[in-house]
Amino acid sequence: MGMVLILIFFFFSLISSISPSYGFDPLDPYGNITIKWDLLLSTSGTNNLMVSIYNFQQYRHVEPPGWKLNWAWKGKEVIWSMQGAEATEQGNCTEFKGSTLPHCCEKEPFIVDLLPGTNYNAQTQNCCKGGVLSSMKQDPSKYVATFQMAVGGSGTNSRFRMPENFNLGVPGYSCGGAVKVEPSRYTTDGGRRWTQAIATWNVTCMYSQSLASPTPRCCVSLSAFYNQTIVSCPRCSCGCQGQPGTKCVKYGETPPLLKQNQDPTPVVRCSEHMCPIRVHWHLKQSYKQYWRAKMTVTNFNIMKNYSEWNLVVLHPNLQSLTQVFSFNYAPLNRYGYINDTGMFWGLPFYNDILLQEGKNGNLQTEILLRKDPEIFTFREGWGFPRKIQFNGDECVMPPPDEYPSLPNKGLSASATTPFIILFSLFLAFML
Repeated sequence: MGMVLILIFFFFSLISSISPSYGFDPLDPYGNITIKWDLLLSTSGTNNLMVSIYNFQQYRHVEPPGWKLNWAWKGKEVIWSMQGAEATEQGNCTEFKGSTLPHCCEKEPFIVDLLPGTNYNAQTQNCCKGGVLSSMKQDPSKYVATFQMAVGGSGTNSRFRMPENFNLGVPGYSCGGAVKVEPSRYTTDGGRRWTQAIATWNVTCMYSQSLASPTPRCCVSLSAFYNQTIVSCPRCSCGCQGQPGTKCVKYGETPPLLKQNQDPTPVVRCSEHMCPIRVHWHLKQSYKQYWRAKMTVTNFNIMKNYSEWNLVVLHPNLQSLTQVFSFNYAPLNRYGYINDTGMFWGLPFYNDILLQEGKNGNLQTEILLRKDPEIFTFREGWGFPRKIQFNGDECVMPPPDEYPSLPNKGLSASATTPFIILFSLFLAFML
């Protein structure tokens, strides 16, 4: 039995070490973004559809400028009208005559969410958030976006065919093809009657950190009350100064704002690590039955605020977390009884926005954990996290052999004992 438990522990430790850059995140194994297409009505000339975008991810969200959905029609389909979203281009609609032209005649349309405050007659349920999707843990009320559209064909064949080549328009995501599933069901009349779609298709989009950015976006530094050494982020964690794809500004300099707003490359304050985000973990204090750690998140990005940010921390003692100060917290029990991962995020209207680099560009919290006699120790770097993610991207950790170590008093005492004995014998001989 003991050997079985050891093998199970080894298995989960192995999969926890897998990086989400490969498209599979062991901390959120079922996370994805699903685009559901419901065919609600099909007449001789028009097909009415409802498209819903679900962010089925525990902690990874879609931040501004939001999603920009794109696909390719298989035939000569056009979008006659839309609610809850809009196409960025109308395209060439000269084939159609009359006073009312289609909303979009593009072969490969780009669809964006409407902005907050849109007129009510243009809205649908769960629309108008500017393309922003919250994660399921952070805000379950804002992880869905929905829009409706009427689609017709310019030819004689009006039978609806699902498009292909889907793209979510968010860096790091790749989408598969449409898969036909059981038709969606909808409740009406207060739940007394159910209706269903004619047909339903799902399109699944997965995230890969390596697709989102060629370099990491955050790093971790460490310190402890029992050691004066501060372990900085590894050098060139997110690139080196002067390398292609990196831009930094020295202290006292300010970048030209209008020019930088058009450049997707992060503009950071020059440092040895060159990361937009640094997370510092400090072992602050040890009590008889508890211990305290402090986390500080610092923004080195000069051009960007991070709204609805979050941190995911992997540490075995999170199962005994007692109190969190100034942050929200929720455990991520991804494998049932293993409770070693938690998510931290800011309090609304207090610290849910991490401001750009400067004196206000940092946030901090302290966490209080109970010492579990079966696993607790400060030796071998046990008190430091195994993994940290910021906004779903894994941060670069220092090498384990550089972690702040405990002062080895036992070794120094044993080393001085032979000297004291020899010195005492020498004095006795001389006297």
